[in-house]
Order: sequence, then C-alpha cells, then structure tokens
Amino acid sequence: MVQFSAEIARFEKNGEKTGWFYILIPEATAQEIKAGNRQFFRIRGTINGHEFAGLGLIPTGGGGFILAVNAGIRKTLEARLGDMLHLSVEEDTDFEIIIPADLEICLAEDPRLLENFMKFNKANRNYFINWINGAKTEPTRTRRIAMTVEAMELGLDFGAMIRRDKARRQSGEI
Repeated sequence: MVQFSAEIARFEKNGEKTGWFYILIPEATAQEIKAGNRQFFRIRGTINGHEFAGLGLIPTGGGGFILAVNAGIRKTLEARLGDMLHLSVEEDTDFEIIIPADLEICLAEDPRLLENFMKFNKANRNYFINWINGAKTEPTRTRRIAMTVEAMELGLDFGAMIRRDKARRQSGEI
C-alpha cells in the first residue's frame, strides 16, 4: 500500500470537470501505485480510515492523476474543500462491473446483441452498465435498457447512442 496525504481541491473552470471536487495524485506517487502507467486505472484502500474500492484515477496529462471526491465520499469522510485526506492505496486489480441481469436477459434474446455488446472494451461496456444502474426509477431503467438493446442492434457505441437519442428528441421523433 502506498501512503500519502492530499488536500481536497475543486475545479472552478475545467470543461466537463467544472465544479468537481478532487485530490491531485502527483506523478511520483502514481508511479508508486502503478509503475509505468499513464492511463486511467482503479484503486482500493483507505481514505481517512474508511475503506474504498474501485475508485478511478484520471490522468491529468502531466504524469499525475486526479481522484474525484464526489458528494457521497465527502459525506462519508465528513470532509470539505481544503481538508487534508490521508490515503493508503493500491491498484484495484479485482474491480469488475457486472452486467445487470435484466440487461443480460434482453441481450441474450439474440446472440448478435450480446456479441456486439461484448465487442466493446471493458470501459465502453461500463458506460452502458453504469448509465443503466444510475437510473432512479424503474421506467427510466427500462427505457435505458431498451436504448442499449437498440444500440447493439445498430452497432452504436455509448456516445453514438446518446447523440442519436438527442437528435431524435430534438426532431420530435420521440
């Protein structure tokens, strides 16, 4: 486990990350966690004594990484902007997002659908899975599963599916 301390910061203006709370993991520390890596990866360990797993480190471009500290994590840690966090972490090599049973049943109705879904790399499959799992109501979840099945029929990745849905809504098609 690599141990270090970092302060919670916030992006004031940074594209899609505007408003995010995060901690910066310098290049040297990131290299201790996963040597030779400059791409997104997941970590597990403790933050201020609270256990976490599957947290993603996002590359900053200069060799360092950021760890998003969302509202749920801040609440658990009882932490605010400017607070110092104490971390003990390692790469989370066991992290896995499982295909939800309801999605798998729908995709299994046609072998081509499941095959198209599995052609995507793990990160791209996770976009679909996290989006479906993030639905707050059953009708929303059902609509998202239907959109995912349709995307697999058409061979669309997550971004293309979202753009297609937006265009259809704007045109009044749906």
